[in-house]
Amino acid sequence: MSVVFHQTIPVTLKKRKQLKSFIHDIFYKEGKRLEILNIIFCSDNYLLGMNQQHLKHNFYTDIITFDLSESTNAPIIAELYISIDRVRDNSKSHKTTFSNELHRVIFHGVLHLCGYKDKKLADIKNIRKKEDSCLNNYLDN
Repeated sequence: MSVVFHQTIPVTLKKRKQLKSFIHDIFYKEGKRLEILNIIFCSDNYLLGMNQQHLKHNFYTDIITFDLSESTNAPIIAELYISIDRVRDNSKSHKTTFSNELHRVIFHGVLHLCGYKDKKLADIKNIRKKEDSCLNNYLDN
């Protein structure tokens, strides 16, 4: 099992080992097996290009999650692409720190890989509640 961070733009992410362990715990508690999770930090323009190419969406987003697993029962192999520009802007508009918003977005992607959705209002409320729980538990450690 591995969680690997990649950067196309510089990001300061403190306590990487603790975060990797916490991410493993989320998968374990959700009954999922993690094999590989690559987290790629990039720019708005980079992620917009991916959004257009792979999802046919023509708008900025903070994260795109790709589940590359062979099947629903196979260990999870995935990539999270995170726009640092969006995270920075969202942290300001949500009146939170960059670090908190970055972790919230990471947990959002992990929760998607665990099966949580965010298309319907009830699903959005549920995933937000789980994000908040993850963020609070992580920050308490």
